[in-house]
Amino acid sequence: MNKHTAALPYNLRRSSRAKNTRIVVTADKIEVVAPLKVSEQRIQAFVHAQKDWIEAALKRVAGRIQTAAPRLAPSEYRDGAQVPYQARRLPLKITTTKAKTVRIELLNDEIFWVKLPTGIADEQHSPLIRQALTRWMKNQAKQHVQELVDLHAPRFALFPRSIRIKTQKSRWGSCGPKNDINMNWLLLLAPPAVLEYVVVHELCHIKHKNHSPAFWQLVAEHLPDFKQHRLWLKQYGASVMQGL
Repeated sequence: MNKHTAALPYNLRRSSRAKNTRIVVTADKIEVVAPLKVSEQRIQAFVHAQKDWIEAALKRVAGRIQTAAPRLAPSEYRDGAQVPYQARRLPLKITTTKAKTVRIELLNDEIFWVKLPTGIADEQHSPLIRQALTRWMKNQAKQHVQELVDLHAPRFALFPRSIRIKTQKSRWGSCGPKNDINMNWLLLLAPPAVLEYVVVHELCHIKHKNHSPAFWQLVAEHLPDFKQHRLWLKQYGASVMQGL
């Protein structure tokens, strides 16, 4: 059984052998194991009280996974470095300009053109380019997510109250109790079809606040091949989570 408390989704499992309510955090879920007679109100209060611990545990689990996963981003952002974008690696082309800030442009969907202000110390080039690329990708993510919501939401009236692009280290997306959707911009490093799957996944939570058979059937109505995109995230998501 899937539940939500304070926008924190968890699976509830009743056990006749459980003497106390406990929480188990793994890479792909939060599970609450509770005795048969404990009320759902008490369980929700317990989970809410443990919210800080749960979020810390999620970060620890994500950190262990990332340590073992290969890093997609370059160690240094210099001319010719390969930057991950939509499951590809695109080279950087760096030029200097009279502009006051670092500017990023995607040329022919093949090259990241970096316009770097003159007079910046060499040791500052890489961190400033990384920051500019992050800003650029967040803006792109917002556009892509909105386009996907516009494409899929009308079919079954799955309209979110709001859409926010966030930096998250343990979740790809979420749908709150009032249908506010958060999306992880790091999905822009994954194949476009994977981003589409996560958007659809969160939209379907507007109708089903769980992962019941009805929920997955609704996902399949939008994306019949969603399982392959879900599998991609399980296989390569840890590398994507490391970001730029």
